[in-house]
Amino acid sequence: MTRCPCDTGLPYAQCCGPLHDGGRAPTAVVLMRSRYSAFVRGDVVYLQGTWHPSTRPTALVLDPDVRWTGLEVLVVTAGGLLDATGEVTFRAHHGATSQHEKSRFSKVDGAWRYEDGITLG
Repeated sequence: MTRCPCDTGLPYAQCCGPLHDGGRAPTAVVLMRSRYSAFVRGDVVYLQGTWHPSTRPTALVLDPDVRWTGLEVLVVTAGGLLDATGEVTFRAHHGATSQHEKSRFSKVDGAWRYEDGITLG
């Protein structure tokens, strides 16, 4: 069993794997976790596909030297099944450092999309 990189404790095949294979995230926090797993796995296609069309970069190049080592979901605001928007504050660890971000999500045609994020201290 391969554990999912997003730190839910679930196997990848039962957590982010189905989303990476074309499934839809039911909530903003599930999308955020699946995007973290995509960063870990280097899945640029998934990252681009789950980016909001209005903020999606034309190209995305991941740093092959960054090794993501853990995810902490700190605060979830809205982003539920019946919401149109949501925010997730998280800390993603890589090496001896981490990225602390408050991300915004919204639904586009019923699917959650990452809009943008604010880097926190």
